[in-house]
Amino acid sequence: MTHSNTICLRVFISGKVQGVGYRYSTVQKAQELGLRGWVKNRLDGRVEAIFAGTEPLITQMLQWCDQGTRSAKVTDVSVEKLEPPNISGF
Repeated sequence: MTHSNTICLRVFISGKVQGVGYRYSTVQKAQELGLRGWVKNRLDGRVEAIFAGTEPLITQMLQWCDQGTRSAKVTDVSVEKLEPPNISGF
Protein backbone atom coordinates (compact mmCIF):
# COMPACT_ATOMS: atom_id res chain seq x y z
CA MET A 1 0.00 0.00 0.00
CA THR A 2 1.64 3.24 -1.08
CA HIS A 3 1.33 6.46 0.85
CA SER A 4 -0.46 8.15 -2.09
CA ASN A 5 -3.48 5.82 -2.04
CA THR A 6 -3.70 5.51 1.74
CA ILE A 7 -6.28 7.42 3.74
CA CYS A 8 -6.32 7.71 7.49
CA LEU A 9 -9.34 8.36 9.70
CA ARG A 10 -9.95 8.92 13.40
CA VAL A 11 -13.31 7.40 14.29
CA PHE A 12 -15.36 7.80 17.48
CA ILE A 13 -18.14 5.26 18.03
CA SER A 14 -20.86 6.08 20.57
CA GLY A 15 -23.60 4.00 22.16
CA LYS A 16 -23.41 0.72 24.04
CA VAL A 17 -19.97 -0.14 22.70
CA GLN A 18 -17.98 -1.04 25.83
CA GLY A 19 -18.25 -4.34 27.66
CA VAL A 20 -19.86 -6.04 24.65
CA GLY A 21 -16.80 -7.19 22.66
CA TYR A 22 -16.99 -4.24 20.27
CA ARG A 23 -13.34 -3.16 20.52
CA TYR A 24 -12.02 -6.71 20.15
CA SER A 25 -14.29 -7.41 17.17
CA THR A 26 -13.29 -4.10 15.56
CA VAL A 27 -9.62 -5.10 15.74
CA GLN A 28 -10.46 -8.49 14.20
CA LYS A 29 -12.37 -6.87 11.31
CA ALA A 30 -9.58 -4.35 10.68
CA GLN A 31 -7.02 -7.18 10.59
CA GLU A 32 -9.24 -9.15 8.22
CA LEU A 33 -9.36 -6.13 5.89
CA GLY A 34 -5.60 -5.56 6.10
CA LEU A 35 -5.90 -2.11 7.68
CA ARG A 36 -3.38 -0.50 9.99
CA GLY A 37 -4.14 1.45 13.17
CA TRP A 38 -5.49 0.87 16.64
CA VAL A 39 -8.72 0.77 18.69
CA LYS A 40 -9.23 1.75 22.34
CA ASN A 41 -11.98 2.31 24.88
CA ARG A 42 -12.30 5.88 26.13
CA LEU A 43 -13.25 6.96 29.64
CA ASP A 44 -16.33 8.77 28.25
CA GLY A 45 -17.84 5.44 27.10
CA ARG A 46 -16.98 5.78 23.42
CA VAL A 47 -14.60 3.67 21.38
CA GLU A 48 -11.88 5.52 19.46
CA ALA A 49 -10.10 4.06 16.44
CA ILE A 50 -7.51 5.07 13.89
CA PHE A 51 -7.80 3.28 10.55
CA ALA A 52 -5.34 3.58 7.66
CA GLY A 53 -5.81 1.86 4.33
CA THR A 54 -7.30 2.25 0.88
CA GLU A 55 -10.62 4.02 0.50
CA PRO A 56 -12.64 0.89 -0.42
CA LEU A 57 -11.33 -0.96 2.65
CA ILE A 58 -11.90 2.03 4.93
CA THR A 59 -15.47 2.28 3.60
CA GLN A 60 -16.07 -1.38 4.48
CA MET A 61 -14.65 -0.79 7.96
CA LEU A 62 -16.89 2.22 8.56
CA GLN A 63 -19.93 0.20 7.48
CA TRP A 64 -18.93 -2.48 9.96
CA CYS A 65 -18.43 0.12 12.73
CA ASP A 66 -21.97 1.37 12.20
CA GLN A 67 -23.36 -2.14 12.80
CA GLY A 68 -20.87 -3.51 15.32
CA THR A 69 -21.41 -6.69 17.27
CA ARG A 70 -24.81 -8.22 18.02
CA SER A 71 -24.75 -6.99 21.60
CA ALA A 72 -23.56 -3.48 20.74
CA LYS A 73 -26.00 -0.61 20.17
CA VAL A 74 -24.20 1.97 18.01
CA THR A 75 -25.84 5.40 18.14
CA ASP A 76 -23.21 7.49 16.32
CA VAL A 77 -20.03 7.11 14.28
CA SER A 78 -18.10 10.35 13.84
CA VAL A 79 -15.17 10.53 11.44
CA GLU A 80 -12.24 12.91 11.16
CA LYS A 81 -9.79 12.69 8.24
CA LEU A 82 -6.10 12.70 9.21
CA GLU A 83 -2.87 12.89 7.25
CA PRO A 84 -1.65 9.32 6.78
CA PRO A 85 1.08 8.78 9.37
CA ASN A 86 3.42 5.82 9.53
CA ILE A 87 0.98 3.63 11.45
CA SER A 88 1.63 0.08 12.44
CA GLY A 89 -0.73 -2.06 14.41
CA PHE A 90 -3.51 -4.59 14.08
